[in-house]
Amino acid sequence: MPYSSDHRQETRTRIIKSARRLFNRFGFDSVTIGQIMDNAGLTHGGFYRHFASKGDLYAEVLDCFFTNPDWDCGWEGADVDPDAGQLAPQIVRTYLSRAHCEEIENACPMVALPSDVARGGANARKAYQTAFEAMVEILQQGSQGQPHPDREAALAIAALCVGGMVIARASDNAALGEELREAAMATALRLGGWDSNRPAGGKNAV
Repeated sequence: MPYSSDHRQETRTRIIKSARRLFNRFGFDSVTIGQIMDNAGLTHGGFYRHFASKGDLYAEVLDCFFTNPDWDCGWEGADVDPDAGQLAPQIVRTYLSRAHCEEIENACPMVALPSDVARGGANARKAYQTAFEAMVEILQQGSQGQPHPDREAALAIAALCVGGMVIARASDNAALGEELREAAMATALRLGGWDSNRPAGGKNAV
């Protein structure tokens, strides 16, 4: 009896989640298709019913909550609630939270996998760009006050979020990593005008 479309989608989602955990922890090159399927509790042969290659899967692993409203970050104590007020400052605080910094397997792929993107092919680069541009758009439109942060400020805020978390997680000095993460958060919130002390804007916001 053929599987239902729901079963097929559930299986595909299991593969993507398995790959995200393994890629985030070990990197794209170090993980095999067999390991991905075994971690998902599936047989190796079933992989090719869903993906043509590991590279095609990699592009879907780069999905995140900026491009997919159903994506669950799972970072304890770090939640984004669109109904709880301004979305953009919630994203900044969540993204640069200690919980996200300490998370490995379910971290945002933009933080965990940037060095792998160039080796992942055109589809992976396109997926990474799509996620980053979605983040910038949310940040640019995420203030309830006027004016909204301009594109220059939104790009800088996104870069602070992603780059700040990459460096904080890579630091061997826990205190330095924490200091850097907090500094990136404070500066990002100030750039967006979300710290109540500075107006939103671009060149004059710092």
